[in-house]
Amino acid sequence: MTTQNVTKHTDGKKPTRREFLTKGCMALSGAAIGLRAPGLMAQSQAKAAEISRIDPGFIGPQFFDEREERALLEVLESGSPFRYWGPGKPTKVLRFEEAFAKHMETSFALGVTSGTAALDCAVTGLGVGPGDEVIVPAYTWWSDYTCVVHAGALPVFADIDNTLNIDPKDFERKITPRTKAVIAVHLLGGLCDMDPIMEIARKRGVAVLEDCAQCVGGSYRGRKLGSIGDVGIYSFQINKMMTSGEGGAVVTSNPLIYERSARFHDMGTIRRLFLDRSGPSQVQTFAGENFRMSELTGAVLGAQLTKLDLMVAQLRGNAAAIYDGIKDLPGIRLRHRPDPKGDTGYGVYFEMKDKTMRDRCIRELRGKKVPAGTMSGSVLLPVQESVINKRARHSDWPSFNSSHGRKIKYGPDSCRQTLDVFDRFVQVRIGAKYTERINDYVIDAIRQVYTSVV
Repeated sequence: MTTQNVTKHTDGKKPTRREFLTKGCMALSGAAIGLRAPGLMAQSQAKAAEISRIDPGFIGPQFFDEREERALLEVLESGSPFRYWGPGKPTKVLRFEEAFAKHMETSFALGVTSGTAALDCAVTGLGVGPGDEVIVPAYTWWSDYTCVVHAGALPVFADIDNTLNIDPKDFERKITPRTKAVIAVHLLGGLCDMDPIMEIARKRGVAVLEDCAQCVGGSYRGRKLGSIGDVGIYSFQINKMMTSGEGGAVVTSNPLIYERSARFHDMGTIRRLFLDRSGPSQVQTFAGENFRMSELTGAVLGAQLTKLDLMVAQLRGNAAAIYDGIKDLPGIRLRHRPDPKGDTGYGVYFEMKDKTMRDRCIRELRGKKVPAGTMSGSVLLPVQESVINKRARHSDWPSFNSSHGRKIKYGPDSCRQTLDVFDRFVQVRIGAKYTERINDYVIDAIRQVYTSVV
């Protein structure tokens, strides 16, 4: 067997790398069997074992090491798990906030107990309340809806487009004189198209809250997500990029938004360290919540933050390799990514003709052990029973008891475009620890299944 035999094409064209490797592996396999080469057979078995364990896993825990352990031990040894005082000198949350603000290119950061708490703080920071409307993507997590309801304001749904994020055109259509803010949610590791969103928002006097919970570490045209709008939030729950199990953060460069958020997270009061950052107080004490981050959480997040760029780079690199390996499939429609370099690579997404074809594609990919599925991690909110029936914590809750709140209708007719997008997209999860061999296997599986289905 010679290289010439392996690479010969009847049409005279130079073979692609994948064609060369495929034919070469077939030829080598035949030679190995003929020669009973135990080394090659062992390699083949190792490859099969590796492919059988394709699992994207939880990203942050895959990067746990002695840095998290050492930081946690420092808190335990100090006896000071509360961020403000104790027998030692608690500084973990303080240092995390300062490092996180710098990393996200904002003036201020506030550590809180969850991404949901961060949204409640950010909405408070923007001054959202009864009589206001907040535009929310029809496909997102519950918290983007509940933070508006809990503020006494009215959620208004806008459709998503083939970015799988909020459609700027529908966002603009949904603006009314009551619109206070829009929540631009960067879903599934991908970015909202922020330029048109910001242009529309500034022109119409609408505040922009960036929800970066599912895209921690992403960027848009050179700017970190969360730093583009008026305020940004992040989640550090186990499904997110960096994790402390639970946890969240708010970032902003606006001192008033920061003070209101900081007050809300600590019973409506304000401590000197926050005013040292933002300047003289602009807000009187008001009723708040207790969303204070502990030193144990801050310790883990401080260690995880030092690895965030590495996590994103590995995940992004694997997703980029798979996107590159399938982009030439005839007629394939990939997720639109306004800035592919800023995508964190949580998954690879492509569109099928209809739901039936999507479901068949997913079944066949799963049969090949590829982690494929429908879009996951969020909810088609307008069609949820509790949303359709506008149930809040009390029947007299102000969100739905104004004349406009009573008139607004949720349900399938409020999000037809979103339902159509959801029914057609296939999600293939990507792992930060995928090897080149796994990437190539996933590429080949997608190519085979896609070609057989369409």
